Amino acid sequence: MKQLNAHEVPLYKVFCSDYDFHIPNYQRPYAWQVEHAEQLLDDLAETLESGGDEPYFLGAIVLVKGPQDAQAEVIDGQQRLTTLTILLAVLRDLAGDPDLAREISNTVVEPGSITLGLAPKARLTLRSKDADFFRSNVQTRGSINDLLDRKPAAFKTDAQRAIHANAGALHEKLAPWPEQRRVELAQMLLKQTYLVVVSTPNLHSAYRIFSVMNARGLDLSPADIFKSRIIGDLSAAPDAADACTTKWEDAEEALGRDDFADLFLHLRMIFAKERAKKELLREFPEQVLNRHFLPGKAQDFVDGVLVPYADAYEQIRDLSYSAPTGAEPVNAWFRRLSQLDNNDWRPSVLWALRHQGDDPDWLDRFLRALERLAASMFIRRIYTTPRVQRFADLLKELDAGHGLNAPSLTLTEDECAATRERLAGPLYLDTKTRKYILLRLDETLTQDSGAVYTHPLITVEHVLPQNPKPESQWLVDFSEEERDWWVHRLGNLVLLNRRKNSEAQTYDFTIKKEKYFTGKLGAVNFVLTSQVLQHDAWTPTLLETRQGQLLGALSDAWEL
Repeated sequence: MKQLNAHEVPLYKVFCSDYDFHIPNYQRPYAWQVEHAEQLLDDLAETLESGGDEPYFLGAIVLVKGPQDAQAEVIDGQQRLTTLTILLAVLRDLAGDPDLAREISNTVVEPGSITLGLAPKARLTLRSKDADFFRSNVQTRGSINDLLDRKPAAFKTDAQRAIHANAGALHEKLAPWPEQRRVELAQMLLKQTYLVVVSTPNLHSAYRIFSVMNARGLDLSPADIFKSRIIGDLSAAPDAADACTTKWEDAEEALGRDDFADLFLHLRMIFAKERAKKELLREFPEQVLNRHFLPGKAQDFVDGVLVPYADAYEQIRDLSYSAPTGAEPVNAWFRRLSQLDNNDWRPSVLWALRHQGDDPDWLDRFLRALERLAASMFIRRIYTTPRVQRFADLLKELDAGHGLNAPSLTLTEDECAATRERLAGPLYLDTKTRKYILLRLDETLTQDSGAVYTHPLITVEHVLPQNPKPESQWLVDFSEEERDWWVHRLGNLVLLNRRKNSEAQTYDFTIKKEKYFTGKLGAVNFVLTSQVLQHDAWTPTLLETRQGQLLGALSDAWEL
């Protein structure tokens, strides 16, 4: 850190021979969207309109760069440097004055020197996957119009499609401007616009700066920082680094950025087996990377952890587990678990797929027990800390070889009793759990473990209404005390796949069956609801019988 340098640098000194920017392959691809590029131009245009010569700051970039070297490895700043290059290229190709076009071109590509025998060289070199594309379609003078004539489907990577889209958006905004206004924008951009350039010759120092800046809100995720450390550990083996970069990016693309970020939270739990106490940026290196993989085993992390666990995550999310036989029950458990209001169960399932993924029968039995545990804690409204600790204990027991006999996987008698008590109570009033319970019950009643509910809207409804009309038959069939007791309990609840109808909810039973539970769309295809249609009357006696049957079905399903 003693050789750290930080300077405010105008863009004409950023895009000059002092810097030869390279995006290392371990960096994530260029990903700015049109809205980001347009916002940049709008901010610059607003500064231009305000007049004056006040500097405009574009934030900081972090480089690995020696004090006397032009070569600069970009650790943070790729998105801005790439977008600024696109903007300069658009201004270059819109310029009517050849001298202006040449001057702007010199900020994009170093012109070289015949007398010194130096060939022209791009100021910015993207990752190897996109470098040639960027050089020929953006950095080459006169290339923007040809780029914009092409269709997005012609491009090989998301980064190339983003470059095409942003070039088009900037060109569309700037083309109607008068030439003089574009000249003024170019002047303001190069003379009055500044970056804070932070450079250090040491990759580790650059990473530390990078981590601090990310923690303060710059557009980087913890996964990006972990990638820079892990792939950076392979810097002495370029082929291995490139291969690991490709595997990393394939995994991120398969999961999507948000789910890929969540994967690292789950990996931390799998390795640490304890509740998080600090932010992921601090704990993941301490508990996973430094303890198990760095230095020297970065490739083991990519091949043995990241890739297989990303594949397992995708199987859980997409219900895509496959096996010669027995895959359907496993995917059914994934679907049920995904309907809970938390993902604290997911590290245990990832562990199971990683260690027992070739045994669907074992997975079926394990996931049955895990869903029982997770559903019970959900129904009993066990709050985050003890819930996470229970799953952490389970991971410890799984690692210790307890398997299906892991003590944390088993509900105690008290836990079973507390779950039965919640199920028997005024279930409707628990808005978080009621739909999960009724869907699980309906699936149990169908005796179809693969039942899938694809309705865009599913609501929980009362048969005996909450507020019957004064002249209603409900007031004859139920005393006030009976209504208070039964109205919100399991036996009186059904599922509908349509919006509530406030008027129909208070109909007497015979009319309600006809207009609310059937109607133009036909009978509702939930077993719970179709059972109601079999009855001619809805009475306290019937509700008592139905309550017992439904509680019995849930108790059997969850072995309570």
